[in-house]
Amino acid sequence: MPQLLTGVDAAAAALDHTGGRNAAEAIRTTDTVAKQAVFAHPDGWTVGGMAKGAGMLAPSLATMLSVLTTDASVDKSTVDSALRTAVARTFDRVDGDGCMSTNDTVVLMASGASGVTPDATEFTAAVERVCHSLAQQLVADAEGATKEVTIEVAGSASEDDAVEVGRSIARNNLLKCALFGNDPNWGRVLAAIGTTSAAFDPDDLDVTINGIAVCRKGAAGDPRELVDLSSRAVHIGVELHAGEHAATVWTNDLSHAYVEENSAYSS
Repeated sequence: MPQLLTGVDAAAAALDHTGGRNAAEAIRTTDTVAKQAVFAHPDGWTVGGMAKGAGMLAPSLATMLSVLTTDASVDKSTVDSALRTAVARTFDRVDGDGCMSTNDTVVLMASGASGVTPDATEFTAAVERVCHSLAQQLVADAEGATKEVTIEVAGSASEDDAVEVGRSIARNNLLKCALFGNDPNWGRVLAAIGTTSAAFDPDDLDVTINGIAVCRKGAAGDPRELVDLSSRAVHIGVELHAGEHAATVWTNDLSHAYVEENSAYSS
């Protein structure tokens, strides 16, 4: 405890209104870079934030910490609603390795220093924009990742169905290993969809990988050799043909480096 209190005293003494970068650096653990985002509205108010997280990236409980601040003059209910809406569509849809711990936190603090009260819809959009940027930075810095994978599920009977399907695909280790090996294994995608309770007909499923329709109507589509997986960005598109809803989930591949990093220490 004395060491902790000494550190608290030192941090308090170093407080400065330009110290955001130092704070973002200080909260890093296995992160390779500090993560920050800011949105300045033309009307004179700002939303900014910082985050840390590179492993155990999954919603509900994870080792992700994110602190957002705003100088907008907004009441508690507006702040609460904006943050819940933004987190549901950003941080809660990041699923790097499906692992969780007990530290997951997203906080939004409002000072009102600008004296400007924004439209609630515009404020929510700004908060979501900052959350989205930070969430994407988490995915980009995921432990051992060589791919940043966007899973876009459309044509679902409900948004919950779309999220469930996207998350199941994101957590399929066989698919994640295949992507690391540059293998567009759409069969793994279908297998992941099949484990969900979402409404769909297997004979109606369509899957694209980086724009190539590798699966049509639940069967082989265009030749998988046409899929280019040489870049870091991977897009998996799923069409369930079961409704009008959609959702996007973000993940990464599973590499040798991830295994090495998480087997090289004892906690």
